[in-house]
Amino acid sequence: MTIQTLSNQTIALAGIAQACSLVHQLATAGACPSPAMQSSIGSLLKIDSDSVAEVYGGIAGVTHGLEQLQRQLANREQASAEQTRYAAQLVYLQKKLSGKTEMQDNIRAGIARAQAQSEHFGILHENVLANLADIYHSSISTLQPRIMVAGDPQYLGNQAIVNKIRALLLAGIRSTLLWRQCGGTRWTLLWSRRKIQDEARFLLTQT
Repeated sequence: MTIQTLSNQTIALAGIAQACSLVHQLATAGACPSPAMQSSIGSLLKIDSDSVAEVYGGIAGVTHGLEQLQRQLANREQASAEQTRYAAQLVYLQKKLSGKTEMQDNIRAGIARAQAQSEHFGILHENVLANLADIYHSSISTLQPRIMVAGDPQYLGNQAIVNKIRALLLAGIRSTLLWRQCGGTRWTLLWSRRKIQDEARFLLTQT
């Protein structure tokens, strides 16, 4: 059965939107909803899954992202310019990453270590987040242009918050890869905007 369906593309897009929203919240307010963050970080550690939704622990895991996606597509409540910029840069950087086999191997090895850590400490333990942050810093962060996160200096100077932000950006890369695997392209966003909006609305009724 193909995974290249509009529903799966919408779920993956919600994963991107969720990661970007949580990054923005951490950078500007120093905190974000723990359940949404657990689902986003968990998607990084889900190596094998029976479905796209299960990557996030079920559709409920991307409720926050679906809400963000629907609002943006409906133009009723625009996502912040920063969130939109993060999403666009994640899509661009994931494409650059796709051509770097050694970097991909290093990321996979690091995530495998983080997965083992999470089984011992828990998904949101500081050691797991620090490991994922280091993976992002030593790989994605070396690609140009780097994602420059905007926010309050008091939060961006806090290493624990920075680790969460970097881990979430890595989760955003994971969702972007998943979106492409589901057949997502920039043309999908241009030509299927209303269909994606309707699908996001429908999926929210399933959470």
